[in-house]
Order: sequence, then structure tokens, then C-alpha cells
Amino acid sequence: MFKFWTFQNWLIGFITLILANTFAYASEPVQAPTSSTSNGKILVVMTNHSAYPNRKDTTGLWLTELTHFYDVALAAGYEMDFVSPQGGAVPLDERSLKPIYLDKSAKAHLADPQFMQRLKTTLAPSAIVPSQYKAVYYTGGHGTMWDFPDNQELKKISEKIYQQGGVVSAVCHGVGGLLPLQDQNGKSLIAGRKVTGFANIEETLSGMKSQVPFLLQNQLIERGAKYKRSFVPFTSYVIADDRIITGQNPQSSKEIAEAVIQRLKTIH
Repeated sequence: MFKFWTFQNWLIGFITLILANTFAYASEPVQAPTSSTSNGKILVVMTNHSAYPNRKDTTGLWLTELTHFYDVALAAGYEMDFVSPQGGAVPLDERSLKPIYLDKSAKAHLADPQFMQRLKTTLAPSAIVPSQYKAVYYTGGHGTMWDFPDNQELKKISEKIYQQGGVVSAVCHGVGGLLPLQDQNGKSLIAGRKVTGFANIEETLSGMKSQVPFLLQNQLIERGAKYKRSFVPFTSYVIADDRIITGQNPQSSKEIAEAVIQRLKTIH
């Protein structure tokens, strides 16, 4: 029975990875709108953390979780500011840069000196004025599990954006940034809300379960969230619970961007 279960897990992992790679986006780089009119600003949050406890390769931002969102929001006429817990340089997750995960747009951004300079010079939270933003979007990558949940400045910024009627969104491990958020009564912002994020089964299949400081799915449930996930791991899955919008994994990055833009259209 043990051998069968081991083989079954391996087979499930192999199939889901093939699915994820088969349906990887092949989008073209998106050009900025020609109109000088902006629909508003979105604050994009990225990690500064790069080290795993027991691995030689490094973590950081999962690149397409930024670029897929960025392309959709840019095409919709939104400006974006980049912020990280410490400000300054954002490391890129080594695995996210493998050719199998990169589409044409991500490759174009990597080759764009201006875009890459922005990743080296992200704003510090102290430079952010929350009233300027209609939404906040937490990108993922395993690094976020170390420096998103305990950052009090980012917490206050996101709470303010939500309190002023904005959208709070996150994808994959970046959903960990929602764990500390509270409403005006001090209650967990995600308590009783439908959310998703990187699933336990995906953490196991990715081989990182032993490396992470906590399991995101478990922590979301502990905060009282109504956690949901896709039936098939590593396939796009997004939940919009009013102004809280979450995506499960890297494959969800384009869909969550579309959901955020759609919700912003209804906010005046």
C-alpha cells in the first residue's frame, strides 16, 4: 500500500506539472496605453527575502506573478508603484527564471533595463501614501512567507487602502500578506471570507514543504478564512469575495489581474 501511495503521489505531481507547463501563458509584451489619462494607481508588493533554510538555490519574487498582473493592469490604464518590506532590490526566485516558466512577456521584461531597474529600487513602506492607491496587490514567491506577515508598515498601508474602499489582492504565497490584516474593529480581515492561496498539496508537490516556515493554507484557516482551492493543483484558480481577491498559484496571475481590474471598474 505504501509503495502504491508513493507512486500515486508521484504520478499526480507529474501530471499536474505537465498541465501547468502546457497551459503556461504565451502572451506578448504589453505596451503602455497611448492616452495620458490614468485610471488610478495600484500598489504592487514584492519580497526582499531570498534564502531557504536548507537549499543552495534562492527564492524571492516569482517573476510571472508580477509580469502577468503588470501587463493586464497596464493595458487597462493603471499606473503601478513597486514596494517591498525593506525597499530597494527585489531578488528573483531562481526557479521562476527557468525557460519552462517564462513566456514572451516575462522574457521581454527581463531584457528591459528600465523595468529591471524598478526591481532594484523599490519603494520602502515609509514612502507610501495609501490614499493614492485604489488597490494593493501582493505578489508571491516563497520569500514572501518570511517578510510579508510580520511587516507592520505594509499591514497598515493595506488596511488603509481597504478602509478607503480599495481592493486588497494577493496571489500564491503572497496571500500570506493578508494574514495580519484587521478591520476597523480589530477583527481579522479575512475571517469568514472566501480566499485561496498556495495549497498544502502544491507545497508538497513542489518539494518545498520542509523549507517553509508555515503552511499557508493552514494559517488562512486558522484566521477564520473559508479556504478554497482548485481540484487540480497548479491550475488557475481565483476567488473574489467583494474587495478581497486572491489567486491560488503562479498560474492564477493573469486571471487575478483581470478580476482586480473588473472590480475596480465598479468602484467610484
